[in-house]
Amino acid sequence: MQEKKVYLDNSATTIVNAEVIKEMEPYFSDIYGNAASIHSFGRQTKKALNNSREKIASLLNANIDEIFFTGCGTESDNIAIFGIVNTQDTKGHVITTKIEHHAVLYPCQHLEKNGYSVTYLDVDKDGVISLNDLKQAIREDTVLVSVMHANNEVGAIQPIEEIGTYLQTINANRKNKIYFHTDAVQTAGKVCLNVKTLKVDLLTMSGHKFYAPKGIGVLYVRKGTKIEPITFGGSQENALRPGTENIPYVVGIAKAFDIANANLEENDKHVLFLREQLKEGIIKKIPEIIVNGSGNRAISNILNVSFKYIEGEALLVMLDMYGIAASTGSACAIGFGGGSHVLQAMRVDPVSAQGAIRFSFGHYNTQDDVDYVLEQLPKTVEKLRLMSPVYKKF
Repeated sequence: MQEKKVYLDNSATTIVNAEVIKEMEPYFSDIYGNAASIHSFGRQTKKALNNSREKIASLLNANIDEIFFTGCGTESDNIAIFGIVNTQDTKGHVITTKIEHHAVLYPCQHLEKNGYSVTYLDVDKDGVISLNDLKQAIREDTVLVSVMHANNEVGAIQPIEEIGTYLQTINANRKNKIYFHTDAVQTAGKVCLNVKTLKVDLLTMSGHKFYAPKGIGVLYVRKGTKIEPITFGGSQENALRPGTENIPYVVGIAKAFDIANANLEENDKHVLFLREQLKEGIIKKIPEIIVNGSGNRAISNILNVSFKYIEGEALLVMLDMYGIAASTGSACAIGFGGGSHVLQAMRVDPVSAQGAIRFSFGHYNTQDDVDYVLEQLPKTVEKLRLMSPVYKKF
């Protein structure tokens, strides 16, 4: 039906950058040894592994031995959470938020089923937690705080540096340290991540959010952090994540992260301009909409809009017929039903939440993409509303 295609689901995944593919190619067929092997084939790949680790460490302002390669952001989150609590002698207390990705929420719910105590912090109408709420939630047996850097559905940026500063202050007078983890999957490659400035003990990244392949992640673990592996096998990644390293993808994520960090300001301005153009166009052309989250407290590439009186999934299906790709929220949560836990936590009314769409921009989007969406979206929304029994035309 359609000729033009517009991809506005970059928070779900991104295309792999052509420079990244070129950098990876030799490690599929020419330099293919196991990095754990001592012969020349292994030494070649070991060098690539070390260089990639050094590159990412430098960009994060971390030490080389603080960088661990994993299979994805979900695995990194799970290692961070279970790896910390498993070092404790007793089943203590964890603090997180109600809007975390399920890669954090589900491990926390699993902990609760096994005798741990978990506090889920509320957020305001923009999706941001209160630092005072976090301070009040801390207990003597608190062992871990896990707060995402930016939300994957509405883009809300959390006060990570302020949390880290506060935890460092109180840890100086505590017998049992509270470790601090942030899921930075949605901010890696979009904003400058300096682990010393953020004052985190653990940080999660996933390559496919910034033009690296799917299936490669990073976990930063501050030196001195007491953490245990959750899988067991060889000595790879200092035995924290055993298993033969995926060298082509390790090379790919390092290259992609390097490219992204070299162009942060330029890319941020580009996606912010496009997002604002789309937002202003939607507000002007379509009545009865709600913008979920505040732009000045969110990352620049995400726009979440509720279109009243229609189902978000129905709108997605019809937009797809015109070649437009967007999302109703986290791609990882599709199929679970129940609506968005993020919008629910932000107290968006259930009817409006059902009509929510996330548009997420990337480096390769253009003004033509926005113009095309603004051409197709209003008439598609109107068509769906005319079929809705609850819609009254204004």
